[in-house]
Amino acid sequence: MAKARKVIITCAVTGSIHTPSMSPHLPVTAEEIADAAIGAAEAGAAIVHLHARDPKDGRPDQTPEAFAPFLKVIKQRSNVVVNITTGGAPTMTAEERVRPAATFKPEVASLNMGTMNFGLYPMIPRYKGKFKHDWEEPYLEGSKKGMFKNTFADIEYILTTCAGNDTRFEIECYDIGHLYTLKHFLDRGLVKPPLFVQSVFGILGGIGGHPEDVMQMKRTADRLLGDNYHWSVLGAGSNQMKVAAMAAAMGANVRVGLEDSLWIGPGQLAKTNAEQVTQVRKILEGLGLEIAGPDEAREILSLKGGDKVAF
Repeated sequence: MAKARKVIITCAVTGSIHTPSMSPHLPVTAEEIADAAIGAAEAGAAIVHLHARDPKDGRPDQTPEAFAPFLKVIKQRSNVVVNITTGGAPTMTAEERVRPAATFKPEVASLNMGTMNFGLYPMIPRYKGKFKHDWEEPYLEGSKKGMFKNTFADIEYILTTCAGNDTRFEIECYDIGHLYTLKHFLDRGLVKPPLFVQSVFGILGGIGGHPEDVMQMKRTADRLLGDNYHWSVLGAGSNQMKVAAMAAAMGANVRVGLEDSLWIGPGQLAKTNAEQVTQVRKILEGLGLEIAGPDEAREILSLKGGDKVAF
């Protein structure tokens, strides 16, 4: 009997998309982020994808000082692979966004593959309550006239800044053109296989979450990248579990977490990140798939090891 494929679950525990008023369960403080990451790991996540927030009002904070407290706790309490964002928030420059990854030299850092519209403003009318902090509504509304800037120069800057750290990248592709941009950087030798390609479905401004969209992403990645990549998917909002299920059946790894969706079911907020990890794990195991542990993920993705980071 053929050996079962091991699926890597990534959990993105807080992100910069949702604002604290939208859910009382969104991790904000360093202690909450550390606890969320460790809980997700205990539930079966091999990788945790991390952003930081200002503990006073929950706004995105990309200073290394904001990351240091929870990075140290997570490393002390868990063997999980740590993935530090270089996406930060759409309002930040590439220079600001790369600082935590450059400082802490993680095993994995995220990397966005293109400038895009990144529409968060439709969440304003869907949120029925009163925003607690004065930054939240303008931040969401600003996405109508702003953009998420990831030029060729920005991507190259992040890659070259981290080049000496043996950090590998979770390469985030929100549309088909991003795969072509990735192929461009692969051809130039600025990224090296095995690539870890995270296809993102359901962000307004990127590709949707229809089954045809998922299949098109997979077909295009196969044609452009061949055997040089491992595929992972995330579905935003209500797409989360549907995209995970269909893509896992097609050979994908999966990502869940409160960065990508605040929900565990229709009208029901997820109380923890671990709750989403547990739910997607049930889906995967129901498909006859096995879950990769952190060291198995390190082997699959050719990571440098948790003892070679700078935190």
